[in-house]
Amino acid sequence: MRFLAVGSTGPPQVAYAVGRRVGGAVARNRARRRLRAAIRACRDQLVPGGAYLVSAGAPVVTMPFGTLVDALSDCLAAAERGSR
Repeated sequence: MRFLAVGSTGPPQVAYAVGRRVGGAVARNRARRRLRAAIRACRDQLVPGGAYLVSAGAPVVTMPFGTLVDALSDCLAAAERGSR
């Protein structure tokens, strides 16, 4: 995950990077849907006006959703700490 503190007060912007190594189009779309749902579960941690780039590997398709949310939450916390 990459984080950039843009400095505006608008809503956070999130982009997803899911490469072909994850699998075919079906697997990549599933990975993006799961990442979007996990970001919605962690939306309280997003910095207003921040820009996020979330990238994923193949395990994101098969890991339990609770584990994915926990991992994403940890990444968000680390990204925010690293930007200070």
